[in-house]
Amino acid sequence: MELQKTIHSPADLRLLAPGQLKPLAQELRAFVLDSVSKTGGHLSSNLGTVELTIALHYVFNTPDDRIVWDVGHQTYPHKILTGRREAMATLRQYGGISGFPRRSESEYDTFGTAHSSTSISAALGMAVASRNKGEHQRQHIAVIGDGAMSAGMAFEAMNNAGVTHDINMLVILNDNEMSISPPVGALHRYLTKLMSGNFYAAARSAADKLLKPLPPLHEFAKRFEEHTKGMLGPGTIFEEFGFNYLGPIDGHDLDTLTSTLRNIKQRGGLQFLHVVTKKGAGYKLAEADPVLYHGPGKFDPAQGIVKPSTPGKITYTQVFGDWVCDMAAHDTRLVAITPAMREGSGLVKFEQHYPQRYFDVGIAEQHAITFAAGLACEGLKPVVAIYSTFLQRGYDQLIHDVALQDLDVTLALDRAGIVGADGATHMGAFDIAFLRCLPNVAVLTPADENECRQLLTTAYQHEGTAAVRYPRGSGPGTPLQSGLATLPWGKGEIRRQGKKLALLAFGTVLQAALQAGEVLGATVANMRFVKPLDTDLLTQLAQSHDYLVTIEEGVVMGGAGSAVLEYLSQAGMNTPVLTLGLPDEFVDHGDQVLLMKQLGLDAAGIQAAIEAKWVHI
Repeated sequence: MELQKTIHSPADLRLLAPGQLKPLAQELRAFVLDSVSKTGGHLSSNLGTVELTIALHYVFNTPDDRIVWDVGHQTYPHKILTGRREAMATLRQYGGISGFPRRSESEYDTFGTAHSSTSISAALGMAVASRNKGEHQRQHIAVIGDGAMSAGMAFEAMNNAGVTHDINMLVILNDNEMSISPPVGALHRYLTKLMSGNFYAAARSAADKLLKPLPPLHEFAKRFEEHTKGMLGPGTIFEEFGFNYLGPIDGHDLDTLTSTLRNIKQRGGLQFLHVVTKKGAGYKLAEADPVLYHGPGKFDPAQGIVKPSTPGKITYTQVFGDWVCDMAAHDTRLVAITPAMREGSGLVKFEQHYPQRYFDVGIAEQHAITFAAGLACEGLKPVVAIYSTFLQRGYDQLIHDVALQDLDVTLALDRAGIVGADGATHMGAFDIAFLRCLPNVAVLTPADENECRQLLTTAYQHEGTAAVRYPRGSGPGTPLQSGLATLPWGKGEIRRQGKKLALLAFGTVLQAALQAGEVLGATVANMRFVKPLDTDLLTQLAQSHDYLVTIEEGVVMGGAGSAVLEYLSQAGMNTPVLTLGLPDEFVDHGDQVLLMKQLGLDAAGIQAAIEAKWVHI
């Protein structure tokens, strides 16, 4: 029997002899590869954390000891070792397990994650709680990647941890960008074992006691230690935060990992371990191109990812990527900004053509927005390409640094609405509601690919802050027009003329509205703008129809439907309105088409909701 099949919890893992861990790692890596190839999901990052995951659960007494995974897209080995091996067949599917840690899913998922740079804050909170409850033996481990360390929140947490006393907390920096040559690796492995061991700790403690009565010598010894460690490793900055820095060590060397973690566990206090891993480790295709294999769909591991022989429909992300290059050629003031989402936001071609006008600021959404504000102050035209869910992190900056100053910034909001397999953490459900309440901010909702291009141009040419929201994936296949045409500012259009009932569609839900409108004999309006709302069109529809229905792929509370109700109320019109959109709950993961059906936002669902509301229609 395979070793991994005998492990139903970390308690079973801890029964293995040390010599069995390497074969287990090989089996676990093979299972992750096979599993992801059948369901799709994150691959490169998970292949890179196999040994680290085994070592953590082998050394620490989980779940009593708390492990907090940053981002969480590297936790498939963790899920497998904590009793969810069979459930991996349902990964990221409707009704199945999440692709990220989730507290409701397992007691081993100590903190729900999916956005980056939260692990140190959460682990610190847990460590302080354990201290205050008198649970002094409990260990608290935050596993954070080198990309996530670029966010200010991680350093805010470390700064706070450095002045927090009597806690056990280990921060593990999973560095998958740095490489270690064998001689340096061997030296670091030896030094890390030495510095994490009891002898070094005892020697340093004795030296402190001996030299404290002699301040000059004590200060010299401290400076000598810091200088030596600074020469041997990049740990000085972490030492300044109050952590004892160890590493870097090979994150695929189980012997070194387990021995170092044991030493750290015995020492307690604030520890920082720098671990170097390789994305895609053990699968040559993923090692060679970890970006391509970051989040693949289903594929044959023997062949790898094969590009389709015939291109599929263009995605909204591709529409944006082509548009921003065309607009940059037309206007030299254009600069593009992304918070570490070059591929996801469609900026690969832009970086190649306009490297001096392309800015990847790392996982730093707050900085991205204020950086754009600074660029706009000096007359440039920044376009911020950002996922809807990630803009939430830059909301304060959007209000104070952009909207309040009425700056000319264009926001390209990808992944608006239902995103599918990534689940609730990535749903772009709230942007309409949190943007339309801001003065000086316009919100545009294109209905198809060509209109997305046109409204991007319209937003860019508008002198002020404007957000264009578009969904993940492809649209209905509307042909794209060349050029950089604009659409009338703040104006929608009638797409189908009917009687009595009018459907007001905001965004790509227009296609479903048109289908429902055919069955119901309804007028269908493509509203295009949530803000400024086309009040002339709305007044016309309210006066000429008995019933209105608003449809949006965003939360109903505070959304486009709310904007319609607010206007009608202020105008003294009492036309009955049904608002359709996302409910007051977090939408779980699953296929996008299936979720839209479950939420009643497909054509049949829209028709059913209308007929249930107004039986006699």
